[in-house]
Amino acid sequence: MANIVPVELIATKILIIRGKKVMLDRDIAHLYGVQTKRLNEQVSRNKARFPEDFMFQLTKEELDSLRSHFATLNSEGRDLSKRGRHPKYLPYAFTEQGVAMLSSVLNSERAIKVNILIMRAFVKLRDILSRNKELSVKLKELEERIEGHDADIRDIFEAIRQLMRLPDERQRITGFAAK
Repeated sequence: MANIVPVELIATKILIIRGKKVMLDRDIAHLYGVQTKRLNEQVSRNKARFPEDFMFQLTKEELDSLRSHFATLNSEGRDLSKRGRHPKYLPYAFTEQGVAMLSSVLNSERAIKVNILIMRAFVKLRDILSRNKELSVKLKELEERIEGHDADIRDIFEAIRQLMRLPDERQRITGFAAK
């Protein structure tokens, strides 16, 4: 199954749009080995399975933003300009739940296998983001903990330097005589 499409490649197809991790219809169709038109036909036939939090259509502004963002990445298969400057249909974006729901409307062997890989990519991405958040929190805690230590460290070094200095002359303690 891993020979179909590497999970790392699938992860590059996951975008953040409207604050949600999504995949575009054309990327999913390409991975499934079907035409985007055919994928969207199946979705249209099963509209009740795809509420707004599972799938939404991009606005023209969102599509233009993606085009400008990926203008230099067309070599990676993200040719968002394929349909010209003014596409007849705006692409659909599928959330993780929407991609999972696609497995119930697309029943080919390849679609099932790719769907499993896509789910793994979403999980892997979620895990990476979670670890980055944990690391960020720990770094912030460390910064707060050592924030006042700079002055303390300088004081320690100054004390060490004073201990290392040779006195210019011996200090006498009154009342005692050196033999």
